[in-house]
Amino acid sequence: MWNEEYEKLTSYEKGEFRRIANYLLSRTYMVRFTYDSVKEMTLPNSDYSMLARLFSVLQEYFEVTGWKLEKDDDYGIVSLISEFDNNRFKLNRFTTLFLYVCRLIYEENRENENSYHIVKTDTAAVVEKMRILGLLKGGKSTQNERKEAQRTLEHFNIIQKMESVQWSGDSNNILILPSILYVISNQSINAMIEQIDEMKLTVMDTEGKEDENTKETFTD
Repeated sequence: MWNEEYEKLTSYEKGEFRRIANYLLSRTYMVRFTYDSVKEMTLPNSDYSMLARLFSVLQEYFEVTGWKLEKDDDYGIVSLISEFDNNRFKLNRFTTLFLYVCRLIYEENRENENSYHIVKTDTAAVVEKMRILGLLKGGKSTQNERKEAQRTLEHFNIIQKMESVQWSGDSNNILILPSILYVISNQSINAMIEQIDEMKLTVMDTEGKEDENTKETFTD
């Protein structure tokens, strides 16, 4: 049982157990490598290493409480997914489309990805691709939409900003993290493209109207 294994942990490990458990409940994903904007290089994530040490007891704990904890060491991703729909975070329409286009960019550049399974892009490239695909109302988006989309996806460890300054609406260098493969799997790409086409039609049919929230959800 998880509690028996938990009691064998040191006081420090118990503290890390609680900290990492709460982190996962808030962020959904954790990746093995993150970018250090000060050192300007990708470095191992110490939290991922600690999670790997505590993985079995964390996994059993979450299983009891209705959560599924998974670890993919090939790509360096840990995910925590609720078995219940009430523990979900809904993305607004623009953020969902921003996420979808990031996934397309990731797929297009996977052959060139480095050993960290990270793909580099920037805000302008993502928004321009959204425009080309016909996903923007009037071919435009607002500063607030772009900032909010990027902040949200960063919170869930889907993308990471390379600069040490705050998010801007236009000029961020972005790292698309391999966790995006768990949000939209290879098997789901065709369905994603179909949904993008549907949303593109919605843009054309509902110009100037308020759109409903989309289907992409995360743990909250």
